[in-house]
Amino acid sequence: MTQGTAGRLEERHDRYIELIKQFTIMNDIFMRNVLKEKACTEFILQIITENIGLRIVEQVLQMDYANLHGRAARLDCVALDTANKVYNLEIQQENEGALPKRPRYHASLLDANILEPGTEFQNLPCTTVIFITKNDVLGGGLPIYHISRTVREVEADFGDELDIIYVNGSNHDDTELGRLIHDLNCREAKDMYSKVLAARVHMLKETKEGVEIMCEELQELYDEGVKEGEVLKAKRSALLLSKKGTALSDIAEVLEVGIDIVQEWLSEVVYE
Repeated sequence: MTQGTAGRLEERHDRYIELIKQFTIMNDIFMRNVLKEKACTEFILQIITENIGLRIVEQVLQMDYANLHGRAARLDCVALDTANKVYNLEIQQENEGALPKRPRYHASLLDANILEPGTEFQNLPCTTVIFITKNDVLGGGLPIYHISRTVREVEADFGDELDIIYVNGSNHDDTELGRLIHDLNCREAKDMYSKVLAARVHMLKETKEGVEIMCEELQELYDEGVKEGEVLKAKRSALLLSKKGTALSDIAEVLEVGIDIVQEWLSEVVYE
């Protein structure tokens, strides 16, 4: 490794450290690492579902789920609790990624991947798809929205045991849910209400081990595009960082280009 290469790597590492300081749990890449601590997933679900006794048995993070035609969607977090209920927890920065048909599609992917061949449909587990959104996507001015199918004529629950929940990430009222949203938007552990979330954020941001974990994640994103050349690499890295909620100015700093170049690259991509 030449001195120049070593210098560039050190500079990039320093930029990663500055970027990590700006992360909140609402950033997809940081959220994934926070939720690797199962207690954090458990706490978030307990608050949203108002079930303090909820306990997670297992979870899978950032896994691709495919339909019968091979089209896949990467789900942020899929968790199973002790009551055999399934939860899909998603964090969305952009409204387009949280439109009503998106949770419907996620639920269908879960059903298709959970039900084993020969298993009765009645054995499908209770499923809750939760979208925590930066903005009030549904526009009702409420902190949380619960959606379930009903039989219109008799005003009764349809009984398919599928629930969809939208959490308004712009709500910061003085309730347990409001304090959770506050914590999800905090950059520093010392400003958080939840000891569980604060401990994990502190570890990832303020300890040598945690910072290195995050730097490795950012380096992996940077390296994914290297094989196809410098320009294509940078475009790919910009797209990945953008999808993970990274600000344009931070993307430009990490990739060592102007914000206008990042905007041009992202404009070439049609958001799914």
